[in-house]
Amino acid sequence: MLDLTLAIAHHVLIFALFGVLVVELATVKKGMGQTAITQVAAVDLWYGILAALILAVGLIRAYFSAKGWAYYSHNAFFWAKIGVFLLIGLLSAPPTIFFIKTRRAEAIPADAEISRVRMFLHLEAVLFLLLPGFAAAMARGYGAF
Repeated sequence: MLDLTLAIAHHVLIFALFGVLVVELATVKKGMGQTAITQVAAVDLWYGILAALILAVGLIRAYFSAKGWAYYSHNAFFWAKIGVFLLIGLLSAPPTIFFIKTRRAEAIPADAEISRVRMFLHLEAVLFLLLPGFAAAMARGYGAF
């Protein structure tokens, strides 16, 4: 039952994280004002919380699931999934820093800054699309070494 519970929690958290990313992409637009910055900063906080929970539940799952750490630690797709997830996390840092600085300064961001943030958000979204493929391949034993 623990394996099932962890799997469900992991998947729900991943869907929620993707939802937050979609909200950020829909909200961050040229000409956005201080109210929108404040709102997206609050949403972005959830992005970080969800990402941390995904890592925690995922690692617990890898250690205590039916397959166990030996299965996951010897799988290239597991490590590719972890690597891409960490890369997405690194790409999320510039937008987060932008939201925090802009909210504190209570300034209207320049369109060039918004375009830069949107570029990072788009890169995150594109990389996010790799994760289900890596997960499916890993779950079926592909990439074992």
